[in-house]
Amino acid sequence: MATTQQQRIILGLKVRQFRQELGWNFEELSRHTGISISYLNEIEKGKKYPQAENRQRLAIALGITPEFLISPELTKQFAPLGELLQSNFLNELPLDLFGIEVQQVVEIIARSPDRVNAFISALLEIARNYSLRDENFFFAALRAYQELRSNYFEEIEQAADDFVEKNNLPDNGGVPSALLGDILKTQFGYRIDDKGLDKYPELQSLRSVFNPNKKRLLVNSRLNERQRAFQLAKELGFNVLAAKERPLASNLLRVNSFEETLNNYRAAYFAVAILVNRRSFVRDIGAFFKKDKWDGQLLLDMMAKYQASPEVLFQRFNVLTNDFRLDKVFFQRFIHDLDRDGFDIDKELHLNRRHQPHASGLNEHYCRRWLSLTLLRTLQEQQRQGISLTHPNLLTGVQRAAFLDSGEEYLCIAVAKPGYPTIGRNVSVTLGVLLDDHAKRTIRFWDDPAIPRITVNVACERCALAGCAERAAPPTTVQKREERKKMQEILKKLTDR
Repeated sequence: MATTQQQRIILGLKVRQFRQELGWNFEELSRHTGISISYLNEIEKGKKYPQAENRQRLAIALGITPEFLISPELTKQFAPLGELLQSNFLNELPLDLFGIEVQQVVEIIARSPDRVNAFISALLEIARNYSLRDENFFFAALRAYQELRSNYFEEIEQAADDFVEKNNLPDNGGVPSALLGDILKTQFGYRIDDKGLDKYPELQSLRSVFNPNKKRLLVNSRLNERQRAFQLAKELGFNVLAAKERPLASNLLRVNSFEETLNNYRAAYFAVAILVNRRSFVRDIGAFFKKDKWDGQLLLDMMAKYQASPEVLFQRFNVLTNDFRLDKVFFQRFIHDLDRDGFDIDKELHLNRRHQPHASGLNEHYCRRWLSLTLLRTLQEQQRQGISLTHPNLLTGVQRAAFLDSGEEYLCIAVAKPGYPTIGRNVSVTLGVLLDDHAKRTIRFWDDPAIPRITVNVACERCALAGCAERAAPPTTVQKREERKKMQEILKKLTDR
């Protein structure tokens, strides 16, 4: 019966621990067991699992029972690591994408188990307290992988280019959803039911569901042409990229593995690449950046040209790193829940480093001066005046956001729209570019006097800006920091006397 990586690692940790407790090196353990030094080394690293006879020899030499040696139980010293292994978290993490093996991680832990296991215990406790599930870690790992590759994957770009050429898809404008549907049917044997979700009210927030047994794609009939094109293009991505593990619903309601998370992203990347041709888009962005004045209409014109939603167009801004050498950028998507009037970041990506505008898991109030939020407020007011949700009015805007604490300044470009077909929420997507010398040379309109320059911060609770009319919560974190500072000053006076 084949052993699992988890079994090999746990047995190896036990051999290492009890060998060291006896004060033996590999040569001494080899002498007591008759097992070669090289094989013992492989056992301790979790790479080899000894046969029954060698397990018996090891147990006798180490003074433990054979049953304990092969059991999943670990001693108190390694208990936190055992919990981590039992959760399957290490096995699911895509360590290979970063050139790391699970055994290497375990070996690092085994060198200083007390300190490292205390750290692991803290991480597990934090995960429990904040109800973090496997998918939280999967998405974090995916973002790290995107950032490592500057969110640009040449192999998927090439696959998309080959597909466009093979199927004579338009490369300088919108790709009709009908054409993509025909390719799915003729080349991949799909059956597409354009009203397949209509009789399921509970699934109206989903854009599509795929039945792999019947190769049947159920599509939400409320999708507009842009949304339908993206869903069909993504289905093509799953097939062209030969994704074995994939989600069957358009929304990741439950994540089963990192492979599923990664394949979902790769298929979406492929979809964007065939809908918005890279070479054509680079030309358009180059012309956009050469303008001396900000022109939001050009952004809307690009969306119309490629029949792309704001999310698709902004995702295609990944060409900035490869073709414009703009790598100090961030992308964010905000959701405005109209029922509770709350703002949440549900997607973000930071290239080069973590930038000032970022998500917070502390239930704080994001700065209401951010362009993303001001556009969402404007959209909300328009909707109150009766603008139809079924024909979304896209709002565009630009802002120079200067952060109060760091002094760093970003050029932010954003688009807001109703979150159709989901009623009761609006969406904004934002591209932020750090205004360093290279960015200023590349984007000519950065100093257009018509662009508002606003002092901002991350969250109201952390902002000391006085007289802010947009403040949504008191600066509690700042106040506590000041209280601690005063306490430290008084304590210093008392102890210096």
